Amino acid sequence: MAGGTEDAANRYSRLDVWPAAELMTALWEGQTRALAACIPALPPVAAAVEAAAERLAGGHGRLVYAGAGSSAMVAALDGLDLGPTFDWPAERLVLLIAGGLDLSRGLAGAAEDDEGAGRADAARAAVSAADVVVGLSASGASAYTVGVLRAAREAGALTMGIASSAGSPLLDAVEHPVLTATGAEVIAGSTRLGAGTAQKVVLNLFSTGVMTALGNVYDNLMINVRPENAKLRRRCTAMVTRIAHVDEDVAGAALERHGDVRRAVLGLAGLESPEIDRLLAETGGNLRKAMERAKSVAAKET
Repeated sequence: MAGGTEDAANRYSRLDVWPAAELMTALWEGQTRALAACIPALPPVAAAVEAAAERLAGGHGRLVYAGAGSSAMVAALDGLDLGPTFDWPAERLVLLIAGGLDLSRGLAGAAEDDEGAGRADAARAAVSAADVVVGLSASGASAYTVGVLRAAREAGALTMGIASSAGSPLLDAVEHPVLTATGAEVIAGSTRLGAGTAQKVVLNLFSTGVMTALGNVYDNLMINVRPENAKLRRRCTAMVTRIAHVDEDVAGAALERHGDVRRAVLGLAGLESPEIDRLLAETGGNLRKAMERAKSVAAKET
């Protein structure tokens, strides 16, 4: 059975005098163990994805990430990337970090121990039954994060927790516990290593799964990516080309006219802007469902 994240593994004694090549091998092995620890977590993550997508499908609920220390950084990295990648609205993302988001003086270590602060931050963010709250703590003992999750669950929010220690308070506090049993770190207690990798992987799987279920992906294309630079504009043109079966010039013109991939594809299907807006509103922004509904309407009219 894997040891706790704070345990010191005897196999790494005198690590400080190991040759660099041996140190790199040991660190790499720690990372591969962390990846392997994610495999048993796949079923509970899948269950959390389905529940979260259902909760968020109405278009009003928020994704709330909570954490302290390096876990908070992993959470923030995942959450902040949802806007550019999937056009997730900024007003539907909340980051609750022990000590606050101002990191100019580094992480506030002592803030991790304050459950009351976690509860207060959840109340200040007005966490409600419409929201999905995800908390991370390698040890599962971060009082701040546990406070956020307990308050969120009491408010009726859907809660998910990711920890590397079985039976920890964080996993006991949530509706969807996800255990990544990464065991002792190569450098004892440095959970930015294996446990941090497992957290990053699980959050990546979870958020990508939720965004896909909500219709932000068509086939395997990130159709809601924001075309904020030349590379992404080319990518959006290529997606319109592929989905609508037109050449790049036609796709580029449609993208210019309609502003995003979904509207460009529907516009190339012969729909005018008011009809495009109506179909996307009716289908929760799901391009595949909107295309199917448009075809169904066209078939009835012929």
